[in-house]
Amino acid sequence: MAGRMSRKTWLILAIVIIAVGAIVGIGLSRSSPGPSDLTLPIITWNETTLSALKGTPVVLNFWSISCAYCRQQLPYLESVAQQSGGEIEVMAINIADSAARVRSFFGDYEPAMTIALDNDREAFKDYGVAHNNTGGYIPFTLLVDSEGIVRYAKIGAFASEEVLWNTLHDVLGITIP
Repeated sequence: MAGRMSRKTWLILAIVIIAVGAIVGIGLSRSSPGPSDLTLPIITWNETTLSALKGTPVVLNFWSISCAYCRQQLPYLESVAQQSGGEIEVMAINIADSAARVRSFFGDYEPAMTIALDNDREAFKDYGVAHNNTGGYIPFTLLVDSEGIVRYAKIGAFASEEVLWNTLHDVLGITIP
């Protein structure tokens, strides 16, 4: 029976394909720079790109006003932005609300963190696919090192400000000022 592979040959071929796929997948998931450069309308600035922040560690947080866990976590992010003295860029990216609604949500308060909009959810989708959040869950936080490489992805809220600082220390070597 020329042209037919034995069951053993198929099994070996399948194992090799799975192993190669796993190695490639692990390689792509570690220390990946993220999808493409991020350009979003900024409420607290005019506009910026993630590449413009190269040289500075960045906390990217995707959120919406209707998400209770997102709202619970915003003060932790704001505290990091305030306490870091510009050593860390904190960018809270709203994926669901209009600029007017976000401005109304913050009222007269002017956050130290950058508030951006991703109304078409393209950045959220791209980063979600690249960092295992294909379900589109929020809050979704990425820690990006000063070289622009995503070093950590978290689906869900940090339990406390202390946990956020500890994660920043463990992942990026950043300590509380």
